[in-house]
Amino acid sequence: MDTPVLTVVGAICLAAALSWVRSARYRYRLVHRIDPEEAPDAYTLAWSQFRKDAHAVFLYGFLALGFFINSTTTAPWVFILVVLPAFISSAWARNAVREARLARQRIDIERRAHEALAQEDLAPKAWAGRLASDELPDFSGFEIGRVYQAGSGLMGGDFLDVFLASPTRLVAAIGDVSGHGIESSVTAFQGKYLLRTFLRQYRDPAQALEELNRQMSAVERSEEFISLVVLIFDTEAATLRYASAGHPATFLWHQREVRSLRATGPLLMLDPNGTYFSREIPLEHDDMVLMYTDGLTEARNGDELFGEERIENAIRRDPGITPNDLCQRLLEAANDFSPAAVEDDIAILSIRKV
Repeated sequence: MDTPVLTVVGAICLAAALSWVRSARYRYRLVHRIDPEEAPDAYTLAWSQFRKDAHAVFLYGFLALGFFINSTTTAPWVFILVVLPAFISSAWARNAVREARLARQRIDIERRAHEALAQEDLAPKAWAGRLASDELPDFSGFEIGRVYQAGSGLMGGDFLDVFLASPTRLVAAIGDVSGHGIESSVTAFQGKYLLRTFLRQYRDPAQALEELNRQMSAVERSEEFISLVVLIFDTEAATLRYASAGHPATFLWHQREVRSLRATGPLLMLDPNGTYFSREIPLEHDDMVLMYTDGLTEARNGDELFGEERIENAIRRDPGITPNDLCQRLLEAANDFSPAAVEDDIAILSIRKV
């Protein structure tokens, strides 16, 4: 081969060797940062990667030297420079299979860890879907809007529900379990679906609340209670019947005024013998109710709370707003009001008779 060609090939090999030097230096520093006693597998894999980079440095370095020498002489011993890296590679390759298995095990561990983290992220969302389902019943003559924003905890304690108790009775309920975490979420889940059972059994929401209170109080739960409001829209009687167990006020747009529907009994699980009563209001065209959990009113800006007055004013400013838009606007207003992320769960539910 011509001398200029050999020189060019040698220069290319030298450039490759220099590029691998940088990688080998980084790998070498990484090896010395790992304690072989604390992480033996990681140390073995890091050392293996360093040897591979070092092998590339030797290989291209000897090739460059061989081509440069061969451009000036044809001595047969020059080819030893090419063969020498192969011998080094053979010596280092004795543990190659074991290192490959370690790499595969590491990849499997990382994959399982990623799956576990994904499940940890999805589980609260799936649970929130059961506490506040996106599926709403198709009930002729009513518009329904809802929003649910989970707080800073992994598992929420707020829940809402809208379902048909009969062909002429639409039930809406919203509740909040004290505390945070898995126990509050389980209590919320139990309360939501037990309430469904009792509301199909009793036409009066106060009776359903009393039975729910007795059942939930039968299980010992330290310092845990539920605030809950239930509304029943009866199209046959053209009425709205409601009962509230210590829940924040529900607002009703009725006869061109905003009315506040207050609690009609104590919080659930405070007293197993607690009594509740219900109220009934004639239901008219364009009447709208707004229910929410205290995460909305207790959104903070320093010492100032978002409060009930802002909710009332939002309804008065635009009483013709759709329920879904009203819920979205209130949630956005609360998030804008609070300079930091709202820590508590927020559930908002609105229903209009059209």
